[in-house]
Amino acid sequence: MTQPFLPLTARSRDEAHRAATPLELFFDLCFVVAVAQAGAELVHAVAEAHTAEGIVNYAMVFFAIWWAWMNFSWFASAYDNDDVLYRVVTLVQIAGVLILAAGVSRGFEDHDFLVVWLGYVVMRCALATQWLRAAHHAASPAERTLCRRYAGGVLLCQVGWTALLLPHESARPWVFLVMAIVEMAVPVYAEKDATTQWHPHHIAERYGLFTIIVLGETVAAATVAVKSGISENDAFGELLPIAAGGLLIVFAAWWIYFVVPAHDRLVSNRQAFLWGYGHYLIFASAAAIGAGIEIAVEQAVGKAHMSTLAASSAVTIPAALFLLCVWALHARYFKVGTAQQLVLPLSSLAILMCSFAGRWAVLAAGAVAAATVAVGVTLTARNPATRSPGHRAGGRGTQGP
Repeated sequence: MTQPFLPLTARSRDEAHRAATPLELFFDLCFVVAVAQAGAELVHAVAEAHTAEGIVNYAMVFFAIWWAWMNFSWFASAYDNDDVLYRVVTLVQIAGVLILAAGVSRGFEDHDFLVVWLGYVVMRCALATQWLRAAHHAASPAERTLCRRYAGGVLLCQVGWTALLLPHESARPWVFLVMAIVEMAVPVYAEKDATTQWHPHHIAERYGLFTIIVLGETVAAATVAVKSGISENDAFGELLPIAAGGLLIVFAAWWIYFVVPAHDRLVSNRQAFLWGYGHYLIFASAAAIGAGIEIAVEQAVGKAHMSTLAASSAVTIPAALFLLCVWALHARYFKVGTAQQLVLPLSSLAILMCSFAGRWAVLAAGAVAAATVAVGVTLTARNPATRSPGHRAGGRGTQGP
């Protein structure tokens, strides 16, 4: 039974069988709303020939979504005590996420970030409260200082984000860039003298779950787009290659991400910062694949006035970026030999080249993605070093790209 109040003390990094809690899963699912809104607005921007502006807005909004998720996930990995107060404060953060999601459309269409900012106020005040509570129960002065640095950094950054509400529209991307850098500097500064006790397996699982959620949103968005195209335009023949190719890309993306044990890369704060921050590109590109499939569908049925090359690129570019980022962040550390190392980089290039395949571009990209998995599995099976159960994987072998 959940206790009303427990000390919010650091958990052990060596804790056995640490897994995501139902509250964390609920938190993740609420982010689906925000991710879906960002993807839908990107589709509308590209379809209406505002591609550059749409990409910039998407990068900004997705950073806000991802960073809010990051803040909670790493704190929870170190301090989750699951008492009533912790649950209530987390539910307040979830409310902030939903407020943020409600403001995504206004941010895209009218460059009005007031609702997004308000959502962040709710989330960041709740998060700062958690850090101050952890500081109160800290076991050492160093840990207390760490927690207070986090709380102060979170609140100061929230003040800085107020600049997005100023009327100088042309300055907003630069404000965003500066504030994003400052935000990412807060954990580096806070942990320069002591480190939080985040759990490697727990963090790897949390990131994996969010990857699944984003890929699931991609499948859902693409399915709705194909269904609408078929029912409204009777274009089954035109949409079948896009649907099949998109499904192959998502299946391959799942396989390639989960084929290696990511927690083996999380052995120090330095590696964790690079790995954790780098996932912004993985999550954003995975969500953009779904938006790209929607764009390709709208172009195929004549609803989006753009070239076939542009519509195809909306799928192939994020798909190639996803594969390349997964390789760069952790897959390459589990590969033996030149052939295994080159599979994902060369596949990324091949997927980009599929952009020029006309109406068959998405299907061709899907075929390349599927072939990438097949080649990776074959190379692994033929190489005794990677086939062995203990190869660089803490008792697990790798089975793919």
